[in-house]
Parts: sequence; structure tokens; C-alpha cells
Amino acid sequence: MKRRHFLQVGGGLLASLGWDALAVQRQSDRYGRAIAQSTPRKLALLVGINEYPESSLFSPLYGCVTDADLQRQLLIHRFGFNPKDIVTLTDAQATRDGILTAFEEHLIQQAKPGDVVVFHFSGHGSQVSDPDRDFPDGLNSTLVPVDSRLPANFPREGGAVQDLMGHTLYLLMSALQTENVTAILDSCHSGGGKRGNVIVRSRAGGSVLEPSPEELAYQDQWRSRLGLSPDELIAQRRKGIAKGMVITSTRRDQLAADTPFSDFYAGAFTYTMTQYLWQQAGAEPFVSAIPNIARATTRDSFSGQEPEYEAKAGSDNAQKPFYFVPNQKPPAEAVITRVNGSQAELWLGGLDPNSLEAFGESGVLSVVDAQGNEQGLVELQGREGLVGRGRLLQAQVQPGALLRERSRGVPTDLALRVGLDPSLGDDAPTAQQALERVSRVQVQPLQQGEVDYLLGRVTEAARQSWQGTGKPAIGSVGLFSQALEPVPGSFGGAGEGVEAAVQRLQAKLRSLLAARIVRTTLNTSTSRLQVSVSLSPEGSDSQLLAEVFPTRSAPRRRSASPSAGLPRLAVGTPVQFRIENRESRDLYFSVLVIDPTGDMAVIFPNQWTASDEVMQVKAGQSVLIPDAGRDSFRLVTQEPKGVSEALIIASSSPLRQALSALRDVATRGGQSRGPVAPEDPASVMGSLLADLGGGTRSSGGTRSPGGQLDTTQLAAMAIAFEVV
Repeated sequence: MKRRHFLQVGGGLLASLGWDALAVQRQSDRYGRAIAQSTPRKLALLVGINEYPESSLFSPLYGCVTDADLQRQLLIHRFGFNPKDIVTLTDAQATRDGILTAFEEHLIQQAKPGDVVVFHFSGHGSQVSDPDRDFPDGLNSTLVPVDSRLPANFPREGGAVQDLMGHTLYLLMSALQTENVTAILDSCHSGGGKRGNVIVRSRAGGSVLEPSPEELAYQDQWRSRLGLSPDELIAQRRKGIAKGMVITSTRRDQLAADTPFSDFYAGAFTYTMTQYLWQQAGAEPFVSAIPNIARATTRDSFSGQEPEYEAKAGSDNAQKPFYFVPNQKPPAEAVITRVNGSQAELWLGGLDPNSLEAFGESGVLSVVDAQGNEQGLVELQGREGLVGRGRLLQAQVQPGALLRERSRGVPTDLALRVGLDPSLGDDAPTAQQALERVSRVQVQPLQQGEVDYLLGRVTEAARQSWQGTGKPAIGSVGLFSQALEPVPGSFGGAGEGVEAAVQRLQAKLRSLLAARIVRTTLNTSTSRLQVSVSLSPEGSDSQLLAEVFPTRSAPRRRSASPSAGLPRLAVGTPVQFRIENRESRDLYFSVLVIDPTGDMAVIFPNQWTASDEVMQVKAGQSVLIPDAGRDSFRLVTQEPKGVSEALIIASSSPLRQALSALRDVATRGGQSRGPVAPEDPASVMGSLLADLGGGTRSSGGTRSPGGQLDTTQLAAMAIAFEVV
């Protein structure tokens, strides 16, 4: 079977909320029927398991219940599911019998031809021996229910486990009368345990584990009911999936992980996918939505995870609208779930994970009608996980009203969060003291919240697990991602002490902080400015490698969309960017490039005169960077290999403070034109935030909507590409 790789997440995943979402679910039942479509019927079974008991001999998880709620809120408010047609099984409810019974009674017995069915599982995955040997390794992937236990003497001895085999899911999907089926599996079948600041969604398995007699008997019952012989069933399975679409969060041999996001945990794959679907416009088909999800999630990646999707063989299912639902509600970032006078409770599942910190005691959301027209405003007053509290402004609204971002206030005191990996051993206290002396670096305990990077020492086991060449030396100290992937260019010699390493890393920590600050402003899905930025080979402006533009402004593309995934450029490839201003007013731009090591360079503006016009792109005009007729520099991909990112900011107001800071950098370096690399990029980003109005407050102490990052006045976008 060929599967389509659609996601390149360099990241860890998984985790869960610290709040109870039952109140939100009960409230949604009151009004969900009013927005649900009557035909076709839409049914969903959502499974999320965090509380695997200690007696299971494998770790509990944190984000799976959140995943189920992410899906539930999305299906109700964007895809028109009736809350009464969604069954959610979490923790103790999600036993093997509980999952099978719910699948039979809620999905198989109720779904009619043409109906829509969604099955989502978030929890541990594993593998058991497969008597039919569908794969050469003789293993079948499984879903681990809450009551599955490893044999007492595992791994010394094997035995039967109460897992749900992939074969069983095939039979259950075959029994559905409708073809409009989407199965989403956020689990994996290799790895296990903790990896850096994430937990892998996998329980140990392998050929020593067998499917339980009950599981095999259950499969025989369904095979008989479907009128299939054993050989016919094997032949059908090997052709591909039974119905609809199956989306998995990893390849068969990769890891899916629980990851902290801001102040809550969720499966990064599920969160990123549902967040994208909140904001997508129109009934986008699987075949284009999934590559778009891939590009959107690459910047949040930690570990090289590559989810896959597969359509039923011989079908055009990949061309069908996502979830097979052609009519959807308008795109949004949030929904009102409860109203009490002028106070409202909000679900914020459509917010980008990078910008969550800008939506605590700040942020203004527009109430929109079915056509997306603004009907009023909601001012955020607090956020706990993905549940927000807000004050209604200029609007009388009911639960179920959709919300779009109007403005955000990026905190000006953001810090870089660094965790200490256990590989530091007895040097951890010294490392903590050294990091705490670095301005705007915050030491964060592991498994107690999101970290941006880990400081650690290279071990032999970790080094063997990394792919490729150029691996840092065993014993060297440097920075890792949350999932223990090394940050290129951050490691010293094998004998370096941790204090010396932190001193050496100070410039890089400042660059990484600057990148974090500017990423918090990204609003590609919510900005309303008519702008676009494209990446092309030098001298081939018509050959598009990548393009980004605010999706709600929907400018006309210059050519067909680039292929799925990141553009891959060989070392030494000359490239250029094109900025297009389609507004009827002049705009001001800044373009930054961050290489795989985290180092930052400003490539526009690149003329260091006293005029604001060096950042300006006139109404209806475009600018090439570099322009062979004007600029004396070239942009050429260089070592180290890895993912680089261009961050583009467009503003209706001059960026005078940022320009002044950059001009000072150029003057100290004796430059009159050309790109600059600030020694303290975080300070420059602070000046940029001041220009944009991030984090300003009114005289009354509350954040002023007029001083925030307004989607009608600002576009902050990113283009990522991989140097190979």
C-alpha cells in the first residue's frame, strides 16, 4: 500500500488540559441542534485516554482527553454536527468493550448510506504478532484501550493483550453502510516512555505479544457477518483501507508524542489539524487540506514525525471535502459557548499555538455572522487552556456565535523557556544558575509546561538515534528541541563545562528569543491585508518555490500552488523573494531570515538611510529581494543543512523604531546597504513590537484594542524551506 506523507513535524506531541471540559460540552448540547444540519446525518465517536493505570506497566498520557474535546468542538461549530450525535469516551470509559460497543451501536447501527462518520482515537498505540503477516515484519499495529495490561513478566515473557488490532478496525469500518468515513489515529507504535519534555504515545510491543483470544473471536464473528472467507479478508486488507479516509499521526515506524502548549497539553498533530480546520475557508478537499496542514505545522515541529493519509483504493475520496462535509460554517478562531449578561465563555481552539500567549488578558475578537460580517466585539479577559473569558462589546450574542481575531497584544516581556535535560547529571544546578544570569532566559522544569529548548549533554544512546552526519560529539553540551533533537551549531567540544557552554550560547539564546517573539505575531490565517510574498530561484521569478499570503484576503496567486511539504534547496542555491502590495495604500515591510542554528539576519530593508521609505512598498507595487538592478548582495543557501525560515511583517504604519535600531547596527558595522545580523536581535524585535503597538495598555490599566496588533493593519507571515 502506498500512503501519502503529508506532515513533517520536527516535534513532540501529546499532553492534556488541566481543566474539566464537561461544562462546555453540556452547554453546547443546548444549542447544537440549532446549527446542526439534518441531512446527511453526521455521527462521531471520539476516544481520548490519559489515565492508563500504573498497573498497566506503561506511562499515563496528558493530552488525549484534550484531543477529544478539540475534535468535538470543531465538529459541532465548524462542521455542523449535532452534539447528541457525538459520543465521547475518555479514560475509564474507553475500555476495549466500551470502544467496540460504541462503534457498533453509535456508528454501525445508525449510519445510513450517504451519512458522515468520524472516528478519532488518541492514546497509546502498540504492536502485536500478526498471524496473517500483512507486513513483512509479521506485526499488526494496535490501539491500546484503558484496560489493556502487559503480561506481568514482560519483556522477559510475552503473552496476550487486550489491544484493538488494525484488523479489527478494518472489519468495523467495512461494516459501515456509508463510504463517507474518516478515521483519525493520534498514536504510534514505536518508542515509548519520555523523550525530552514530551511523552511518546506508544506502549512497548512486538512479536512476543499476541492478540487476545477474545480479539480473534470478535474478528471471526465480523468476518462471518460480512460474508468473507479468511483468504478473502486478507486479500481485501492488502489492497488498502476499507472505507473513506484514514489519517495517522505518524508513519508506522515513527513517534507521536504528548507535548505541552502554553499552559495546557494536547496531541500536537490533533491540535494543529483542528486549528487549521477552524481557520480554513470553504469546503477544502483532503488532498489540498492535508499538505496545507503539513506546511502550517512544520514550523512547530520537534522530531521529524511524518503523519500519513490513505484513501480507499480506486476511490476519489481524497478529492472530497474534509470529513466529507461540503457545507461548513464560516472560518473562525473561536466560538462563544456560554453567555451571562455581558460576560462570555469562549472556546479558542482555532488560535495558532505560537500566538496563544497573546490571548490571555488581551486580544479582541470580532463576532461574525454566517457571511463573515462583523457584528460586534469581544474583549478577552483571561484564558485557561483553550477556554477563554471575555466581555461583550457592542453586541448581543448567543452561544454558538463564531469569533475571528481582530487584534492581539503580544507581551513585551516574553522569555526564552529552557529546560534542563537529565543528561546534565550533577551539573544541573550549575547550569540553572548560569542560565538564570542570562537576560530573559527562564529555566522551566521538565514535564511541567512548555519549553522552547533543552540544555543537555550528548549521550551515546542519543547520538545513535539521530539520523545523518555531522552529529555533535559525545559529552558535548548544547541545545535540543523538546523531543531531544539537536539544534545545529549549538554544541561545543566534548570536554566543555556547562558554565562555559552557557556563556558561549548567549548570542544564540538571544537569537532564539527574537525568533520566538516574532513568531508570536504570526497571523497569516487572520490578517486582512492584501499582500503576498513568494520565494523563487534567482532570476526565475515565474518559478514559484513557495508563496504565503493572508488567507482571508485571498489575493490572486501568480501561478499554481507549490507541491506539498517544504521546498528542498541544495546548498549553494541562489534565491530571491518577491513582496507584493495589493492594497490601495502604501505599506511598510520587514523581512527576517532565521537559519537552522537560530541565527537571524534582516534582508529588508537593506538601505540604511534616514528615510522611512526604505521599508515602504507603494500601493499596487512589488519589490524583489535582492533586486539585481539595485542591490549588491545575493541570497544563497548555505550550511548548515536543515530548515530555515523567512518571517515577513507588513504594516500600515512606518516601523520607525525597528528601522532606527537596525540603522544603528549597520552604522556600527560600517554598512550603508545590504543585510544586517543584529548582535542582540531580541532588542530589535522589541523595537518592532513597539512600532506595532504590542502589549500597550490604556491609562485605565486595561489593554487598548487600538494599541494592539490589528488584523486590518498588520500581516505577519512565514515561509519555511529546507537546505539539503
